[in-house]
Order: sequence, then C-alpha cells, then structure tokens
Amino acid sequence: MDNQVKLTTTGAADGPSVSMAGGTYRIVITGKETNGMYAVIDMLVPPGGGPGPHAHAEVQESFYVLEGDIEVKTETGTYTATKGSFVNIPLGGLVHCFKNKTNKMAHLLCTVMPAGMENMFLEMGRPVDAGQFLPPQPPDAAMLEKMKRIAEKYGQKLYPPDYLG
Repeated sequence: MDNQVKLTTTGAADGPSVSMAGGTYRIVITGKETNGMYAVIDMLVPPGGGPGPHAHAEVQESFYVLEGDIEVKTETGTYTATKGSFVNIPLGGLVHCFKNKTNKMAHLLCTVMPAGMENMFLEMGRPVDAGQFLPPQPPDAAMLEKMKRIAEKYGQKLYPPDYLG
C-alpha cells in the first residue's frame, strides 16, 4: 500500500463557510484534497435564498436534498426537489437556478466536478461561522460587476434574475 494514500475526514463544523446568495455555504472538501477531481459544499438555504440564473459549461454540479424543498428552474422546465431528491446539472452549460420558496430551511449537499467552483464561493462570499446567516442585501451595480468578474474567472456565466421567467 502506498504510504501517501490517506483518509480525509471533515467534522460537522469544519471547513470555511461563506454567506452567499442568501444562504450559508460550508466547503466540506476542496479540490486540493481530491486532486482537483471534485469538491463538496454543504448548503443551508433559508426561505427566499438561492442563486440567480447561471451556467457553467465545464462543471457538472449535483445537489442532494437533505432537508426541505427547493425549486429548480432550467431552460427546459421547473422541478421541486424535496427531501431525498437528487438533482444533476450536466456538463454543457444548462442555465439553471434554485430557490427555497418555503418557510423552512433547506439543506443541500452539492458536489461539483471538476473542483474549482468552491474557490469561486470563497472569493465571492463573505466569511461567516458555520451555520451563521447574514441578512441578504440586494447587490448594487458595483457588487454585480464584481460578482460577474469573479464568476467568469471560474467559467461561470450569470444571467438576469428574470432570465428563466
């Protein structure tokens, strides 16, 4: 057995957390720890939270709903993902977004392949403690431009809030 192979573990509050898109995203495992293969993000999405329409052609993204419900919109339709649901956004640039339209917290486990999007979250989000929420603030023009610039750096394209209707 190769002595360089080792188990990676992450505790329930370990990993950096950021406030983003109205929620709190905790990076469970990064691309540094998976040789760039994937990253896992634990997402707490309060009522009304969730990112606007966006696409990332070179990143496959999946969500497993641990608690609550989210509404997932794409160019091809709308799906309500409930506890135990799995949602896969394939490679290719499908425009999508999700929103918690309920009055209860949604808890998602997000996997991105290859890794890298976790770095976008860390650069774009505001550092918080695990489970801490900041009140959502509508972004001004300067913040929208900064978000667009950071998103593009990581291969993501942002669309207007009403793009998917």
